[in-house]
Amino acid sequence: MFWADRLAEEIQQIEAAKKATKEAPLLVRDEKTLSGRVHIGSMRGVAIHGLVAEVLEQKGMPVIYKYELNDFDPFDSIPPDVDAEKFREHLGKPLYTVPSPQPGFENFAEYYGAEYVSVHQKAGFFPEYYRATELYRSGKMDPYIKTALERTADVRRILKDVSGSVKDESWLPVSVVCEQCGKIMTTRAHDYDGETIGYTCDRSPDETVPCGHSGRVSPYGGNTKLFWKIDWAAKWVAVGVHVEGGGKDHSTKGGSHDVAAHIAEEIFGYNAPFNIPYEFFLVGGKKMSSSKGRGSSAKDMSELFTPEVLRLVLLGKDINQQIDVDPQGDSVPRTYDWYDDLAEKVREGVQDDFTRLYELCQLPEKGISTEVPWQLRFSQVAFIVQMPHMSLQKEAEAVKGSPLTPSEIAALEERASYARFWLATYAPEEFRFVLQDALPAVELSDTQKKALAVLADYFAEWRSGEEVHARLHELKTEVSIQPKDLFSALYQIFLARTSGPKAGWFLSSLPREFVESRLREASV
Repeated sequence: MFWADRLAEEIQQIEAAKKATKEAPLLVRDEKTLSGRVHIGSMRGVAIHGLVAEVLEQKGMPVIYKYELNDFDPFDSIPPDVDAEKFREHLGKPLYTVPSPQPGFENFAEYYGAEYVSVHQKAGFFPEYYRATELYRSGKMDPYIKTALERTADVRRILKDVSGSVKDESWLPVSVVCEQCGKIMTTRAHDYDGETIGYTCDRSPDETVPCGHSGRVSPYGGNTKLFWKIDWAAKWVAVGVHVEGGGKDHSTKGGSHDVAAHIAEEIFGYNAPFNIPYEFFLVGGKKMSSSKGRGSSAKDMSELFTPEVLRLVLLGKDINQQIDVDPQGDSVPRTYDWYDDLAEKVREGVQDDFTRLYELCQLPEKGISTEVPWQLRFSQVAFIVQMPHMSLQKEAEAVKGSPLTPSEIAALEERASYARFWLATYAPEEFRFVLQDALPAVELSDTQKKALAVLADYFAEWRSGEEVHARLHELKTEVSIQPKDLFSALYQIFLARTSGPKAGWFLSSLPREFVESRLREASV
């Protein structure tokens, strides 16, 4: 059973699902702090929660998917794509009070949030969005702040018992927004008198500079923010969450989910949501918390894949398996091949988890289509768009063996645009080709030259890719040449390199006279 269907069946058995109605639907939630360009890894949570909600809807379950754009966490580090000198003074402030790096956005969080939401939408996920500030500044979090403050001793005990984190007797579960400098990361709350909180702005984490102010404030209406694990539990209650997972690091024994679950149940009297722990999304074998390398942000990665293939990247592996994509390796063409293999199974009428995956890769807003377009392999498209003399549509039709349908032409043109982008940005040298106008300076053995001469005679007439492929294999024994030596010679004289695309198809796609002439010239 496909993982999303498996999870949906498990969720349907929980009490909240059994009680769900159209007026009070099951609530699925996820969130992300918008402290910079969001790493592609965060899209896995978006996709998992989004797909679970989709599948539950398919099964007739009343469900709503909410996504929090967290704009109240502190601005704790300066992303590499902004002016460090300009933004250093804002370190430690809540993100919603930090100015946008570019005009046209209300604040820092909104700027990065807009880019991130665009990736959600491209992948076909449209949750209901809200901001963390909406919860805090509206007073919706006030009852939970009050409870947490009144039961601080119990919160400290849970932290110690569950995670081993020891807090001193003066510690309170909130951070205060300094009235003087506006920073939240530099303050220490030290006592609560039932009405107000005393605090001092004297902490200096990293490069963040405190102002030294001391004062007292009401903890409500956005003046304070609960610390992360208490905040997570309180949001479950405030929003009414029934299903919410997180990366596997959160779900270890004594981890943040374990702590939040104990706090939700013991402090707030609320059952922790159904948990979905999932594995990491890696880029070139590395896990990054924010965009630190080219191609690692959600936006960068989304530009490499069509919407359906992007969904495959995010949904194709079971939640307990890592995803690893390297834009600068062969991951991109291999992922398109994966999608095409799934499509082929659907065209053949296969019914299994793989064809279910193909179905779920289609954008929900496009509706269900019975047509499964045939597509030319990405690596072939990437080669053809580098050959100005070749017609992409004609080559695709030659490979397919019949004319392309209108939807197949549209899909081909779309794939070509993604191939061009990949070639211009990340593709490794092995996928970059330039057809040589003149014979490159190459050193060939007598055996290689003999094989090329025989092949030149063969090209006195036009040949199909299949015919050339068969002839190349005959030459291996006829001329007694190692395959690697034959193919190396061909790639060298046409592309000035030792590797290339499928040789039979490649040679048949070139003008016959050009191929014959180049082979004869190289065989002398």
